[in-house]
Amino acid sequence: MLVSAEPDVAAHDVGAGAADVTLRALADPTRRRILELLSSEQLCVCHLMDLLGARQTNVSNHLRVLRDAGLVETEACGRFTYYRLRPHAFDAVGQLVYGLARAAAATPVKRACP
Repeated sequence: MLVSAEPDVAAHDVGAGAADVTLRALADPTRRRILELLSSEQLCVCHLMDLLGARQTNVSNHLRVLRDAGLVETEACGRFTYYRLRPHAFDAVGQLVYGLARAAAATPVKRACP
């Protein structure tokens, strides 16, 4: 397994493991909402606090998980840090889900019981 000082980079260099990391990050409804909000514009923590009605520590903790999973990246702008999606970070989970859907549609096999 690849080990790196940067968790977001390491998580997405291991193929199938990247899908697992992404799915764990997507498992939380607040993180999914943050990703939805970031899909249309770059936002800072203060924007996300207002839009989510959440406390700064809560938003920051969710953003840390998303950053560690490699799903978002940051850009410093003065005293603010803006967050944006990393679109290609979703490729592994997209390929996994697509592959499962194709296999299920193409394989109407029923295993016989003993």
